Amino acid sequence: MTFQEHYIVFMTIFRKEFNRFMRIWTQTLIPPIITMALYFVIFGNLIGSQIDKMQGFSYMEFIVPGLIMMSVITNSYMNVSSSFFSSKFQRSIEEILVSPASNGIIILGYVAGGVTRGLMVGFLVMVVSIFFTKLSIAHLGVLICFVVLTAIVFSLAGLLNGIFAQKFDDVNIIPTFILTPLTYLGGVFYSIELLSPLWRSISQINPILYMVSGFRYGFLGISDINIFAGLSILILFTIILFSLNLYLLKRGVGLRS
Repeated sequence: MTFQEHYIVFMTIFRKEFNRFMRIWTQTLIPPIITMALYFVIFGNLIGSQIDKMQGFSYMEFIVPGLIMMSVITNSYMNVSSSFFSSKFQRSIEEILVSPASNGIIILGYVAGGVTRGLMVGFLVMVVSIFFTKLSIAHLGVLICFVVLTAIVFSLAGLLNGIFAQKFDDVNIIPTFILTPLTYLGGVFYSIELLSPLWRSISQINPILYMVSGFRYGFLGISDINIFAGLSILILFTIILFSLNLYLLKRGVGLRS
């Protein structure tokens, strides 16, 4: 296939994904915004007003980057995992897989849809946060790198979930029992400097900590981790997950009945 043909395939899948979540925007875009607004009110205003400054910033300012990143992670992941599994369930994925389109382009199309939804929700949550606190951006380049790479990583992870899922309940197992706990323990609501040495060491195993802290560095200029280590982890996860998804699609894992 020529470059133009690959581009057409990519844009076709991307448009399908974009139209899919935009058709039901009241279910895909509004609920996470309402949820994050409640976090701002409860944790930021009510509880945060009783907490001293965190690393030189008000508690609300400190948690805003983490809450934005949490919404990006959740929506990027769920968009791809639910969409790909639905295509499997309806057996429409077979039409794509038997086409001349390469597996790499198919993956990129689904990931682009997940990244777009994740970034859209993240942007909307950021807009809502302006009503609760002032926002400042210390390092725009770092901010963009971390949020885009994080959306890509969790879109790829969502695709992996969609490949292995055999029923609709399987799509929610990873987010419920793994993704949500890791996110809450990833420094969204606290700095790991407050933890004991033991728990600080344990927290550093959590990859989401590096994503949240790196994103917070883009906003506030503070971080619990080394920024270059965070970027390296994101790039490594991107390469591993893309390669794994490519291998699984090529082998037909989870796709052959």
